[in-house]
Amino acid sequence: MKVALLISTYNWPEALEIVLLSVLRQSRMPDEVLIADDGSDERTARLIETYRTEHQLPIKHVWHEDQGFRKSIILNKAVKQASAPYVIEIDGDIILHPHFIADHLRAAERGYFVQGSRAMIGERKSGEILRTKKWNIHAFARGMTTRFNAIRFPLLSGLFKTDPQSSHNVKGCNLAFWLEDYVRINGYYNGFEGWGWEDYEFAERLINAGIRKKRLKWAAVGYHIFHALYSRGNFEPNEVIYRETVNKKLDYRQPGYEN
Repeated sequence: MKVALLISTYNWPEALEIVLLSVLRQSRMPDEVLIADDGSDERTARLIETYRTEHQLPIKHVWHEDQGFRKSIILNKAVKQASAPYVIEIDGDIILHPHFIADHLRAAERGYFVQGSRAMIGERKSGEILRTKKWNIHAFARGMTTRFNAIRFPLLSGLFKTDPQSSHNVKGCNLAFWLEDYVRINGYYNGFEGWGWEDYEFAERLINAGIRKKRLKWAAVGYHIFHALYSRGNFEPNEVIYRETVNKKLDYRQPGYEN
């Protein structure tokens, strides 16, 4: 089965390069890489062109003008370029375990979207990785701040259960879904302004449409490079949108993927 890797980014080419290097280490390479660029400057475009030409990564770079945090809009634009039936979404600061894509594909199942694991790398270790472009990350490595999530033991992954009808704690930084399900619910809602709640709301509409959540622990591990928190100025208004989706059991919102 063909798979697309969807990467969101904004003006942090140093981190994006580490992510792309981790893509090159995959035991199962993606069939296409979709970079959803929320208005980065030319440094990101130059980096992407290098990895497209010198490393032969099948990258499609989708960019729009910087008008503030518009992650949902650029994700929808990028997904329009997908030709693969299955999409794995990450943020542009997530280092992939070498079996990341392979683990996700093993977990792919019709009627489900999949939340993978995110392990946090400490600030000092993150700075070292960004500086040297080298890493050897695992659950017991120096500099990890969440070791439990850094474990990869796929044989025991099935022991961890989650509520398949709960959108709580869904994170777009490590998320997989079928393209047809994405289109069915009209993708991410473009009405969000600023950071917060867009991934929860997206997951809630999938669930309301009959798509269930599958949680992967100890498989499909992504390692999060440390950064300062985003502004949460629109956190509460965005939560209102999410609560409306929950209370009204919405499975479709406009504007989104199609409009």
